[in-house]
Amino acid sequence: MGSVLVIGAGWAGCAAALAAARRGAEVTLLERTDQLLGTGLVGGIYRNNGRLTALLEAEALGCGQLFEVMDQAARHKDVEFPGHSHAALYDVGQIEFWVRRHLLAAGVQVRTSARVTDVRIKEDRLTQVELGEAESITADIFVDTTGSAGGIHNCGRFGNGCAMCVIRCPSFGPRVSVAAKAGVLEIMGMRGEGRPGSMSGSCKLCKDSLDPALVKKLETNGVVVIPLPAVLRHAELENKACQQYNLPAFKENLVLLDTGHAKMMSSYFPLDLLQQIPGLSQARYVDPYAGGMGNSIRFTAVAPRDNRLKVDGLDNLFCAGEKAGFLVGHTEAVVTGSLAGFNAAAKSDGSKLLTLPDSLACGDIIAYSNPNRQKERPRMQRITFSGAEYFARMQKRGLYLTDRDTVQGRVKEAGLINIFSK
Repeated sequence: MGSVLVIGAGWAGCAAALAAARRGAEVTLLERTDQLLGTGLVGGIYRNNGRLTALLEAEALGCGQLFEVMDQAARHKDVEFPGHSHAALYDVGQIEFWVRRHLLAAGVQVRTSARVTDVRIKEDRLTQVELGEAESITADIFVDTTGSAGGIHNCGRFGNGCAMCVIRCPSFGPRVSVAAKAGVLEIMGMRGEGRPGSMSGSCKLCKDSLDPALVKKLETNGVVVIPLPAVLRHAELENKACQQYNLPAFKENLVLLDTGHAKMMSSYFPLDLLQQIPGLSQARYVDPYAGGMGNSIRFTAVAPRDNRLKVDGLDNLFCAGEKAGFLVGHTEAVVTGSLAGFNAAAKSDGSKLLTLPDSLACGDIIAYSNPNRQKERPRMQRITFSGAEYFARMQKRGLYLTDRDTVQGRVKEAGLINIFSK
């Protein structure tokens, strides 16, 4: 078994590293910042709508371990909020510890504050990545999970400037795409009025800055929905990366979820307006700190790839998460990361690569979100198990299932029970 190098330790990178290590590869995971999980440090939503189906499929396929970790850090389960059922919310302050411990126990070598700056190629294969001028790392197979958000120049050109978010480009340097450095022509998503990229769809408020009665309700129920008078309805739904929350209810109401912080389901909200809402007169942003003016810009760097998640034009580079399509969410990142890591390990020892069938939601979304199909679909579409066009597709195709035994039967019928554990 050869060596696999995963670059980028968001949910996709962590899933890829875990899947490759469990298949027997020697795995190193590099992360540009000083913590794992990237935007997963401020996310927190899973199991909602079709994401429950994907989670159950992942368990049956043998790659559900990171969802078990999310459950360890869960604050609430079976939460209902506008347009979404049976959601679970993990604590964004606890989750990184549990994920890191799980990866180390699986034998993954984890390196933080390790920013890749360049790559080396021989013919159609990557040979090494460079960490500045002082160090280079070689591997047999590489996985690019560097995402599609950052650096500051993208937020400045396509957004409202650096919003001082969890990506922390000023401190750790901007994200560097391995695929782009290797000469791959990446695809940029679009949004309303022909503008590139999309804006992250939520902000975090410090609970200590909110009215105690509101906090008590939030921590008891997991969700608070505050109706807004017309004069305070600010949300710009068309800018959201998270189109599953692009619903009138998210403009007509302020929706707060309890993920440790108070997760506000708006891309940004002017602070002077926010503080006019009952219970929020002293509200303060936690992430992004400039959440009154904007948020991070995403979907500016998607790599063309096949349905095995191998990047086009390179023999030994795989991709996952937002790098692999206009995919939104932790569940989507874990599913694609697991397949990319599994196939990276398989490639390293000459085994046949796996393609998940479209009889499973996990296989169908990978094929449906393939960037090479963008001629069939506007680049404004964002794809997620939890809403918008793809959740409608799941329902239409009979892929949306919530019963564990039924899902396991479908995976068994495909001949893939515990395939990721073999």
